[in-house]
Amino acid sequence: MDQTIVMFQNRLLKMQKHIGRWAKKNHITCYRIYERDVPGFPFSIDWYEDKLYLSVFLDKKNYLEDSEERNQLLAETFSMETSQIYERIRERQKGNSQYEKLSDSQAFFEVEENELRFLVNLTDYLDTGLFLDHRITRKLVKENAEEKDVLNLFAYTGSFSVYAAAGSAKSVTTVDLSNTYLDWAEENMQRNSFIGPQFHFYKEDVLYFLKKHAPRSFDLIVLDPPTFSHSKGMKYDFDVQRDHASVVSQCLRLLRPGGMLFFATNFRKFKPDFTDVAAASCKEITKQTLTKDFTGRAPHRSFLLHAL
Repeated sequence: MDQTIVMFQNRLLKMQKHIGRWAKKNHITCYRIYERDVPGFPFSIDWYEDKLYLSVFLDKKNYLEDSEERNQLLAETFSMETSQIYERIRERQKGNSQYEKLSDSQAFFEVEENELRFLVNLTDYLDTGLFLDHRITRKLVKENAEEKDVLNLFAYTGSFSVYAAAGSAKSVTTVDLSNTYLDWAEENMQRNSFIGPQFHFYKEDVLYFLKKHAPRSFDLIVLDPPTFSHSKGMKYDFDVQRDHASVVSQCLRLLRPGGMLFFATNFRKFKPDFTDVAAASCKEITKQTLTKDFTGRAPHRSFLLHAL
């Protein structure tokens, strides 16, 4: 076998052993073991329970261009069946294409993270339903949610909402424009036995929700928007670089004095500008929110702001 491929296999086995031991100790069943570490192998590889999720990034140099060859090599490396391997081709996304449905297999299954349960789907959407890189950010939300009114914006499948509820939040409000993801979020809440009138779900344009909502209504807000978003249900398009200062300011308006705003973005070229944002404090916490399986390329940038 080509020595370059052997080097790639050895890297996978080493990382799976290293990260897998840490994940088991911390009640984590979904984690990243590889992120484009070896030249010529432009993939990211994640474990989801007993399944492997492979993201293939289009690249000029790829020693394993054939999908069947890739899957067979991975199956042999980890002594698993090729049916346990799922693959996605990653291209630059435009507009809301990252949220488009790709198939309709309905192949949902449950995974565990920090003793909480979440539904994921490795076939029907570009993303799985659980962003693994925000594991620590979710934990920070849980640690600060007790007896707080929490708002989760651009909520996707509601993982932050689940953590807030697990942290004994007084109330949790989940906002997303997609019925699919709101239903998914509500199911995630129910699977963790978070059911009751204190949990609210709104299908709404986040920008409109922020403008119409009464000030000083929340104690903690999570703002993790897409890089760019536009749909028929939105009055305006959203660009995180252009609009982040305005949206952060609107979030701060909704916070009670001393309230916390967790703001994050996965836009790699993001340049923060909080010059005109009225906050008691603003601190970048990216390094504190990177987990052991995401210590290479930072997949996001995170900020913590406190309201005046």
